[in-house]
Amino acid sequence: MAGTRTQADAAREAVVEAALARLDLDAKTRLLSGRDMWSLPALPEIGLPSLVMSDGPIGVRGVRWTADDPSVALPSPTALAATWDPDLAHRAGVLLAQEARRKGVHVLLAPTVNLHRSPLGGRHFEAYSEDPLLTGAIGAGYVSGVQSGGVGTTVKHFVANDAETERFTVDNVVGERALRELYLAPFEHIVEHARPWGVMTAYNSVNGTTMTEHRRLVEEVLRGEWGFDGVNVSDWAAARDTAAALHGGLDIAMPGPRTVYGEALARAVRAGEVPEARVDDAVRNVLRLAARVGLLPGAEPVVTALPPETDGPALAREIARRSFVLVRNQDVLPLPPGGTVALIGGAARDARVLGGGSATVFPARTVSPLDGLTAALPEGALTYAVGADPSTELGVADRGFELRAVCRDADGRVLGTGSAPSGHIQWMGSDLPDGVTHEELHSVELTGTFTPRDTGTHTFGIKGIGAFRLVVDGTTHYDDVQRPTKDDPFISFFGAPVAHARPHLTAGVPVEVSLTYVVEHPEDAPLRVVGFTLAHQEPLRDPDELIAEAAEAARAADTAVVVVATTERVESEGFDRTDLRLPGRQDDLVRAVAAANPRTVVVVNSGSPVELPWRDEVAAVLLSWFPGQEGGAALADVLTGAEEPGGRLPTTWGSLADAPVTEVAPTDGTLVYSEGVFIGYRAWEKAGRSPSYPFGHGLGYTTWAYESAEVKGITVRVRVRNTGERAGREVVQVYLAPAEPDAGRPARWLAGFAGVSAEPGESGEAVIELSRRAFEVWDETTEAWTFVKGSYEIRLGRSIADRRLTATINV
Repeated sequence: MAGTRTQADAAREAVVEAALARLDLDAKTRLLSGRDMWSLPALPEIGLPSLVMSDGPIGVRGVRWTADDPSVALPSPTALAATWDPDLAHRAGVLLAQEARRKGVHVLLAPTVNLHRSPLGGRHFEAYSEDPLLTGAIGAGYVSGVQSGGVGTTVKHFVANDAETERFTVDNVVGERALRELYLAPFEHIVEHARPWGVMTAYNSVNGTTMTEHRRLVEEVLRGEWGFDGVNVSDWAAARDTAAALHGGLDIAMPGPRTVYGEALARAVRAGEVPEARVDDAVRNVLRLAARVGLLPGAEPVVTALPPETDGPALAREIARRSFVLVRNQDVLPLPPGGTVALIGGAARDARVLGGGSATVFPARTVSPLDGLTAALPEGALTYAVGADPSTELGVADRGFELRAVCRDADGRVLGTGSAPSGHIQWMGSDLPDGVTHEELHSVELTGTFTPRDTGTHTFGIKGIGAFRLVVDGTTHYDDVQRPTKDDPFISFFGAPVAHARPHLTAGVPVEVSLTYVVEHPEDAPLRVVGFTLAHQEPLRDPDELIAEAAEAARAADTAVVVVATTERVESEGFDRTDLRLPGRQDDLVRAVAAANPRTVVVVNSGSPVELPWRDEVAAVLLSWFPGQEGGAALADVLTGAEEPGGRLPTTWGSLADAPVTEVAPTDGTLVYSEGVFIGYRAWEKAGRSPSYPFGHGLGYTTWAYESAEVKGITVRVRVRNTGERAGREVVQVYLAPAEPDAGRPARWLAGFAGVSAEPGESGEAVIELSRRAFEVWDETTEAWTFVKGSYEIRLGRSIADRRLTATINV
C-alpha cells in the first residue's frame, strides 16, 4: 500500500544489508537506544554518524531548547488545518526541513495526527482536526514537504493519544470500527500518500496493550496491511519492557542513555528471551532511515537536489492570514480606511503565538497585534488599552529581565555560564553550557536585573521541583524545597508556578534578581534534565477599572478590536481542560466594549475551541488560533483588508454543555470510547444539536455562487463564481450522505474538498476525486473493509451546515 520499491530503494537496501552484516550484537542493540535526549549513538565500525531528532511541529527546536538558537515559529497545527490546503502544508514542511538541516537535525518528531475527540483535549492545538480525512490530507502534505527536503518525519502519536489525563498509563478502549474509521485513518492515509520514514508510538494503551508493545497494530496493521517500511520510535520514556517492546515492533527506545534497549536488550538476546533476528529487523529499519537521510556511507540519500530556499517569516505570515477564520461579520470588516481603532486586551500587547509543552520553540522575533496594527495604520489612528489580562497566574520572566545562568559545582566553583533570554531553563541530556557536565553540576543561578515597566506590587515565583533560593532587590524571599503535587515526570515543565515574593517596585528603576536551584537527578530517572522557571507577574490593577477604561477607549474610536486569548495554563501538553471558558475577566471585557461601540471586532487567540457567550452581541468574530511569530502582521493584513481571511473551521466550535463527546478522564485507569464513530460534527448531527459554528464554516471578503455540479464515476466537478467585488478563495467541500439512513453510520461525512481562487465576476472549477474508502465501513464480523453499495447524495457547499448543491451517485 505504501508504494512499490524503486531501483534506488533496492540499492539503498543492499547497502543497509551490508552494513547490518558488519555489526555485532552489542553494536546493534546500542543503535536501538538513544545516546542522549535527541540522538542515536554513532557506529564508527560502519562509518555511521549520530542521527539527530528534534521536536516540531510548528518549528524545529534543534538539540538545544534555548532562545540562543532561535527557530522560525509557524502557526499552530489547527491553524494549518484551517487553511484546508495540503499544498500549503507541503510548503510548511519544506521550510521545516530547511530549518532542520540548518540545525543539524535529521528527523523531525512530527506531525501530530491524533483527532479532536473531545473539545477538552489540552493538546488539540498540536493536532489538526476532528475529521480523519482532513487530518490525513494536511498531514500527508506536511510529511511529503518535510521529506522532500531530505529530513525524516515521525507521524505521531500512534494511536488514540487523544487526551492528556493519565496519558502515561491510560488504557483507551476503542471499538475496532471506530479505531479503523477514525483514529487509524489519518495514519493510513499518510502511509499511502506520503510514505513517511517514521512513526512514534504513544504512551497510552489501546484495548489493554501499551502502544510500544502493540504487535497487532504495529506489526500486523501498520507494517503488514499498510506496507509501512519506516522506523518506529517510542514517545519519550514510553518504552517499559525490553522483550515486549521488541516483540511489539518498537525499533528505537528514546531517550537515552537509560532505556529498555542497549545493554538490556543484548542481555535479553543472550538469555534467549528474544531472538537476534528480531533485533536485526529493528536495526535494519534504523539503518534504512539513516540511508534515506544521507547518513549511511555508500547509500544515496532519497533527496539529492534540495528544494529552493524558503523565506520563513514570509511563509509564517502567509499561513497565519490564510488560517484566520472569520466566523461572523456584520459589515464591519475589513476596517474602513481613515477610521480610528481602539485595540484592547492584554493578549494584544503580549501575544500568545504558540501552544505550551514540547511544541514550544523560540523565534527570533514575535509580532503582536499591537505591533502589527501600529505598523499598518496611520499615525494617530490607533489607541491601546489593556482591558483585561487573560493570565491570572505568573508567567515566564521575560520582558524587562536581563539574565544569565551561572553553573557551579558543590564547592561553589563556577563551571560555566550560559545566556538566559528568559527565566525558563530547560537543559536536556548534553544540552548544557560549555564546560559544564551533569557529573559536576550542583547548582544553577539565574541572576541579573529586572527593570519594571509599571510601578506597583510585582509578584515573583518559581516553577520546578527541588531546592530553591529566590532573592529580589537584596531580600531573600524563599529558601526551601518545592515538591511535586502529582506523579508526572514532566510536572516541572507543565505545572503552575508558585508565588513567593511580592515586592513593591518602581517603573524604570532596575533591581537585582537571583534564583538559585540545587540540581537533583533521581537515580531511576530515564534522562538527565535541568528544568526550572523564574516566574513573574505585573502589578494587578482593579479589573473593573481596567474594563471601564477599555470601554471609554472603545467609545471614542470608530472601531474597537478586542483580542482575547487562552493561556499556557489552559492549553498545553500535560493536562486536559476542565472547561471551555476564556480565562480571567475577558468575557466581561468583550460585553463592556460591545456595549460602548457597536462596531466591535473580537479576535480569538486560542489553539482550539472556546466558548463565546457574547458572539451575537459583537459585529465580527475572527479566530486567529496560535498564529506563529508573524501573527500580528498577518492580523493587520486581514483587518485592514490587504488580505482575505482564508480559513475554514477544522473542528466544531460550541458550548461544553452541548458538546456530545466530552469525557477525557479515565475511570480506574480506563477510558472507554463509548461514542464509537460519532465524534465531532458526526456526533453533533446525531444528537440533533446546533453548535456555535459548524465544521467547515468560514467567511471571506467576497461572495460565491455555486453554479453547477457534475459527477462522472467518482469524480466530482463543481463550478463556482466569485460574485463579490474582490478576489478570493473558496473551499468547496463534498459531503456524502446515504440515501437510506443507517443508524450505525453518520448522517453525512466529509469525502473530499478543493480550493478555488477567482477574480471578481470570474468562475473556477473544483475537481474532487472521491476515494473508494469514502464508501466503505469496517465490518467487525469479517474484520475487513466492506464497500457499501447503494445511492448517495453528494452535498456540496461551504460547511457541513451550508450546503449549496446536491447531486446523486450510485455505486
